[in-house]
Amino acid sequence: MSFKEPNVPHSEENLLADCPLNTDDIELSHMRVTDITSLGLDRFTNLTRLCLRQNLISKIEGLSEIVTLNELDLYDNRISSIENLESLVDLDSLDLSFNNIRHIEGIETLTNLTNLYFVQNKISKIENLESLTKLTNLELGANRIRKIEKLDTLVNIEQLWLGNNKIIEFQNLSYQRNLRILSIQSNRITEIKGLEELINLEALYLSHNGISKITGLENNINLRVLDIGNNVVKHVENISHLVNLEEFWASYNQLESFEEIEKQLAHLENLNTVYFEGNPLQTNNEATYRLRLKTLLPTLKQIDAT
Repeated sequence: MSFKEPNVPHSEENLLADCPLNTDDIELSHMRVTDITSLGLDRFTNLTRLCLRQNLISKIEGLSEIVTLNELDLYDNRISSIENLESLVDLDSLDLSFNNIRHIEGIETLTNLTNLYFVQNKISKIENLESLTKLTNLELGANRIRKIEKLDTLVNIEQLWLGNNKIIEFQNLSYQRNLRILSIQSNRITEIKGLEELINLEALYLSHNGISKITGLENNINLRVLDIGNNVVKHVENISHLVNLEEFWASYNQLESFEEIEKQLAHLENLNTVYFEGNPLQTNNEATYRLRLKTLLPTLKQIDAT
């Protein structure tokens, strides 16, 4: 049962007065809820999904008896500490994005989690995830993380989102051989290295870093999407072996050579999308740029955003 944006003032105690006790799904989004305990959620003994997005909750409480929960969404509240979740061992998905959390803690017992979201918090360190070996999707974007660490036991991770942090290098990713998507946009990476073991990687997002050279992708032959936009790359090189590549995003770098593009990309039969806008090869050849790319890369369906 879903409730959103009331037009009249409400009492938190009465928000769920008309909700059937056997419901398995409750959503109270943007309802100005401040206190979870006031909702009396423990009476809903079949509850598997609870969404309390965009409220004013500052403390996680009143949930310990709802052991049937599979999905808990507390996105966009005022939570500063992860607590009182230890008994929710059947949780499959936990979203604590857009809060004020500084430390990853209090979730060690949630060993059935496959999806974990901490986007836009104040986390500075990856920690206390070792027991969550079933995780397949981990979102840590827009935090204050400086180092990739303590992920060795998370061998089932398929998606790792680390964009908009303060990471300076790839490290400690040797055990993530099932990783398909790695996003590390808007960090402080200057060199592509340390990805040798990621043999199943399909999408690599590296935009808005300080990368000057394309290197270190020798083993990543399953890449379908490679994004190096908004870096300081001068040459298209070392990607001719990526025979599965479908999309190559390289806008706003320092690329000048159509010859390099032909040499590295022309034989890639699956390539359908390229982004080269904002490079000298585009800004210095605006009249012929698109035609030259279409001639060199006949499989293209999309050039830049249009």
